[in-house]
Amino acid sequence: MKCGLAFLLALLFLLGSVSGSFELLTTDSSLNVTTVSASPQATTPWLAPGATSWTEGDAVSQSFSNFSGSVDGQGTCQCSISLPDATFPADRVERLEFTAHILSQKFEKEFSKVKEYIQLLSIYEKKLLNLTVRVEVMEKDSISYTELDFELIKLEVKEMHKLVTQLKGSFVGSTVIIDKLEVEIRNMTLLVEKLETLDRNNVLSIRRQVLALKTKLKECEASKSELVPTMPPPPAPGSCSHGGVVNISSPSVIQLNWRGFSYKYGAWGRDYSPQQPERTLYWVAPLNTDGKLLEYYRLYNTLDDLLLYSHTQEYRIAYGQGGGTVAYNNSLYVNWYGSGNIAKINLNTNKVDINQRLPSAVYNNRFSYANVGWQDIDLAVDEQGLWVIHATEASTGNIVISKLNDTSLEVLNTWVTKQYKPSVSNAFIVCGVLYATRTLNTRAEEIFYYYDTNTGREGNLAITIRKMQETIQSINYHPFDQKLYVYNDGYLLTYDLIFLQKPQRTV
Repeated sequence: MKCGLAFLLALLFLLGSVSGSFELLTTDSSLNVTTVSASPQATTPWLAPGATSWTEGDAVSQSFSNFSGSVDGQGTCQCSISLPDATFPADRVERLEFTAHILSQKFEKEFSKVKEYIQLLSIYEKKLLNLTVRVEVMEKDSISYTELDFELIKLEVKEMHKLVTQLKGSFVGSTVIIDKLEVEIRNMTLLVEKLETLDRNNVLSIRRQVLALKTKLKECEASKSELVPTMPPPPAPGSCSHGGVVNISSPSVIQLNWRGFSYKYGAWGRDYSPQQPERTLYWVAPLNTDGKLLEYYRLYNTLDDLLLYSHTQEYRIAYGQGGGTVAYNNSLYVNWYGSGNIAKINLNTNKVDINQRLPSAVYNNRFSYANVGWQDIDLAVDEQGLWVIHATEASTGNIVISKLNDTSLEVLNTWVTKQYKPSVSNAFIVCGVLYATRTLNTRAEEIFYYYDTNTGREGNLAITIRKMQETIQSINYHPFDQKLYVYNDGYLLTYDLIFLQKPQRTV
């Protein structure tokens, strides 16, 4: 009995730990379990038959076929049991369970997509039916439809075709319904194109022809405007043997001013000296970003130096005001800051030779140009010398033209016009004739007024000036090359003037 009980305890112990061979020992008072080697040395080996069971009282032990037992000389029962080295594959079961979970999630996702596709197919089926009705009405009706009607229908058909293509590429399973929809949409596209070509009153065809003609007409007008008008031989440099300005060329963009795009206000030009008319000294005088203070200017000995920003001479004055600056006979003439004075600056030394008050002239935006501030005093140069364009309180804001002595800055003569200065966008003088401009739009100005100081006559003109930017801040004329030097929102432009080839000065 003790041997059977010891066997059961050994079996429970082995099942709860690891497989191997154990020796169970028991006495009259206790049970002992002793580990032995894989082949224990038994004194009296005893092998249990496969069907044998041991009992004690009402307890019954189960049959085993892989154990052996023996009793030693002291009457101690010894049992050994060998369990196979094979455990349950729990890790494989866990992997199988995880794979089943992933597959379940994928199935739910694909199933929700199928539901969504079914809803979309239902919606677009209704849209297709609606389009079919609309096209049938268009086939039967005699009303001419506009191109917009056709374009809207074609757009809807194109959207449906795009959706069906996407569905066909991603749908798994039977695509009979999708193929059928695709065929119907293709037929619908062909039908709309046919209706468009068979417009009963040829309205669309006529509209297209009219549009094509308009386009050709615009191109023709543009090419015509681009053509340089047939120019008569220009007058000799510095000569006034012509009948005045009658036209102007397209602008030539030289470059952006050297201080950058933010410096939209200023002036530039070419120094004119009657003793050295071919001299190529260029000056650029951008104002500070406040559009008022002239603090720095640069000189370039040639146009190439100007284009390359090379061999430059930069000077600081910190007392110039506005964009009415001009260079004449190696001197720079500016409006002195915050006053009605004119300063003459020697370009060789950057020193002020003269600072002279302009009699009766208003300043500080009292009567400046339209859209251009701080230019109440606008200096100009032509074949006859130095001029100033300004206004006075006595002229009630009308333009006053004064001829100056370039050495002493004294006023030699004055002419009062009937043109209100704040309604003029800018002005320049050629051969003693003042030409005033006004803004037509963001891309064009117009020379609309002239005053001839030689005859006292004034009148209207209509010469269009194309511009690159919206606002022209200053215009300076050079008598030798007969060009206008224009400061246009920070860009340096030039224009060639075209003169009337008549000896008289009437315009």
